Amino acid sequence: MKKYSISQDIWERKYRYSGSSEIAADKSLSDTMRRVAAACAQNEQDHKKWQDSFESILQSLEFIPGGRIIANAGTSRGQTTMFNCYVMNKIKDSIEGIFDTVKASALTQKQGGGVGFDFSTVRPRGSHIKGCEAPASGPLSFMRVLDSTCRTIMSAGQRRGAQMGVMRCDHPDIEEFITAKRKNSQLQMFNLSVAITEEFIKAVKNDTDWELKFNGETLKTVRARDLWETIMRSTYDFAEPGFLLVDRINQMNNLYYCEEICATNPCGEQPLPPFGACLLGSLNLTKFIKNPFGKNAKIDFKRLSEVTAVAVRLLDNVIDISNYPLPEQREEAYSKRRMGIGITGLADALIFLQAKYGSPESIKLAESIMKTITHAAYRASIEIAKEKGAFKLLNPQKYCAGKFISALPEDIRKDISKYGIRNSHLTSIAPTGTISLLADNISSGLEPVFAFKYTRKIRNGNEEDVSEVEISDYAYRQYCAKMKVQSVDENDLPDYFTSAEKIKPADHLNIQAALQKYIDSSISKTINIPADFPFDDFKDIYMQAYELGLKGCTTFRPNENIMGVLVKKEPEKEVSAAQLEPHTPNALPKRPEELTGTTYKIKTAQSPDAFYITINDYVENGHHRPYELFINTKNLQHFSWIVAMSRLISAVFRNNPEPAFLIDELKSIYDPNGGSFRNGKYVPSLAAEIGYVIEEHMVKIGLLKRETKSVDSRTSVQDANKMICPECHERELVNQENCLKCLSCNYSKCG
Repeated sequence: MKKYSISQDIWERKYRYSGSSEIAADKSLSDTMRRVAAACAQNEQDHKKWQDSFESILQSLEFIPGGRIIANAGTSRGQTTMFNCYVMNKIKDSIEGIFDTVKASALTQKQGGGVGFDFSTVRPRGSHIKGCEAPASGPLSFMRVLDSTCRTIMSAGQRRGAQMGVMRCDHPDIEEFITAKRKNSQLQMFNLSVAITEEFIKAVKNDTDWELKFNGETLKTVRARDLWETIMRSTYDFAEPGFLLVDRINQMNNLYYCEEICATNPCGEQPLPPFGACLLGSLNLTKFIKNPFGKNAKIDFKRLSEVTAVAVRLLDNVIDISNYPLPEQREEAYSKRRMGIGITGLADALIFLQAKYGSPESIKLAESIMKTITHAAYRASIEIAKEKGAFKLLNPQKYCAGKFISALPEDIRKDISKYGIRNSHLTSIAPTGTISLLADNISSGLEPVFAFKYTRKIRNGNEEDVSEVEISDYAYRQYCAKMKVQSVDENDLPDYFTSAEKIKPADHLNIQAALQKYIDSSISKTINIPADFPFDDFKDIYMQAYELGLKGCTTFRPNENIMGVLVKKEPEKEVSAAQLEPHTPNALPKRPEELTGTTYKIKTAQSPDAFYITINDYVENGHHRPYELFINTKNLQHFSWIVAMSRLISAVFRNNPEPAFLIDELKSIYDPNGGSFRNGKYVPSLAAEIGYVIEEHMVKIGLLKRETKSVDSRTSVQDANKMICPECHERELVNQENCLKCLSCNYSKCG
């Protein structure tokens, strides 16, 4: 296979600055990090000292800022934000208020920021609207508006904006919200989460009724356990919604005294107030392990603390040099100076320490690492406050009385009371898919290694010029180097080399819980569930997360609702020669006077009008074979190609006894304007929509059958966890850290 550097490729495609008339282009990753260090130190009084300090931790990749900082700091891109994500304003329950939010979110996404929304403030569907004597359309209708807006905006760095939609568990439309993405392909730009209250948890445990209400008025009563079952069944079958323990989030919030949190950023690691922003960076834990794989392998806690302190100052400076899409976002950032320093490479670091991911030893190590980082971050923020001042909304007495702060060491609390603190929040664990690749394909965030080796397709400028390269995990390569071999069969690796499909859900939860103790914001993590995991066991996972003290939880179980596979069925009976026209082998006879058929309705983002597709069948001895296809729509824009396509498809039906090849041909057609999602699958064009309809019809009449891939080996388990990538269209999309990333190309939904 072709020699290939994943780090070099990611740098060139994502982070390299091509230069301008005023600023030189980056010639190497070293140039990029030097540019970032200089930009982040530009407002420091001792500029040279801090530029050198920042450059030291960046060049070594001990600390990796969020991707937008690497791409934009020190460039001429003045209209882009260096903050990853935002939560939007509280939505006012009026047309004006809703469309103010649409505008604000569009401006934010235009600059590259993902956005989160709380839809609990919008009146439920069917409510009376005073003044116009009409029923309200409900929050789901406005989510579709925001979904469409998001589709049209390309974010900075050629990424589409991500969105989080949140609704409280007591909103009257909560049942519709939970199942919304099954029914409406227009909500595929959203992640969905239910805001769970302590009161609801008690109702579920006690098996009592649960009131759904708006503005204090009860509009419906349901059984709490039935609603819980709906949530769990939906996330079991469709991987959504996640859940947010909103009361716990607010109880543990350092700023409980001056803000209310109702939503999070798209991947859930930052619960934020209206106009709140998340500023992210990650410590690369693989750089802090001494003597990897040795008997005396250990963590360099001293260096970890030193790098954390420098990283706090670097990110604090980004607050002052970043652009903000909205003035309210700037004010929010300046008044609280929130940041989220997290980790990446945890799984590889545990491998270096010979600790199996999820084991009691690994849980203890993870907790020690996060404890060290958090304490170092708070002490560093206090030191900056001595020099530059505390954040504006600090009330030392109330701040130190908060649940999270009160659990910190006494010396930290005393110094906050005496000197103040520069940043209201300091720690968070975010998705690190792309920056982990930049760091030589270390394990991502706090997640286990997905695969120690896999193949990546590289497109060299066009669709036809594709080469395959082998990518391997950083710790795996280091182990091979230590053993002085090119590769090691995965079955021969020590047992502490464990990948995602081998880890039990409880072990995922325990790792997350150990880290959450020392995280003042939250964590983005996906708990991967085996396809054959029983629902009766699965439905308790969210409750286990609650009992362990988590602030939220997201799961992913591969299944046919998300990634079903259609397999051609062997024909049960061939058409006899006597029935065929003599001039065309296998052709159906001339059209009889009457045929049976089915009409399918499809609605796509590519057209304002529905399409009605009728497929008529020739039936003999109870066996169906498609004979002709008609397409009807009010949209005359497509009339000529509709007629042509109808005639060509009908001709294939009549002259080919196995027309299934049409499905793949149609589904492989891509619209340059983009596609949409249909029943959880990406559909790249209107022609592909027709392909899916033909596919459904052929399943219905028995020419194809729907089967689920068997999972009988480690490789097949990994494949079963993969989905179709919306960018390169390969089945290499995986869910990690509550974020989708592609192993075959550079697509990442979150970073």
